[in-house]
Amino acid sequence: MSLSHEDVMRLLQLLDASQFDELHLETDGTKLTLRRNSTHSAALPASAVSSSFAPATVRPVVQPLTSAAPPAPAAKTSLATDLVDVRAAMLGTLYGSPKPGAAPFVSVGSKVERNTVIGIIEVMKLMNSISAGVDGEVVEILARDGDLVEFDQVLMRIRPV
Repeated sequence: MSLSHEDVMRLLQLLDASQFDELHLETDGTKLTLRRNSTHSAALPASAVSSSFAPATVRPVVQPLTSAAPPAPAAKTSLATDLVDVRAAMLGTLYGSPKPGAAPFVSVGSKVERNTVIGIIEVMKLMNSISAGVDGEVVEILARDGDLVEFDQVLMRIRPV
């Protein structure tokens, strides 16, 4: 599949909607750099875009574009104990409460069910709910409200029941 004009325009729209000023995209035989000017985005250099494009091997330098990946299962078993690690399914800003000043979704000692929302990750103005993924009790919260979290970063640990 080749990188079409529409693909480049969509990347420009994504960059324009984000808080980032620059995007570097490299795959085998393809290099694309997008930079935001003071009023609009531009593709630089135009000669760097080749005709081959392999989305599965995209390794962007600016990590937030990986947020388009489908959400992964949130829970994995911790190696140290019988605890389950709840991990970020994407890169973004973690919010621990439904709105500023509100009570947090969960705290240490909270009983949770598999579908209990434990936080929200904001990616490019889209709010993505993160669920516990397991029934149990929250024993440790590692990421705080407002933290920038990475993909697969452990957010909290839950003791399953």
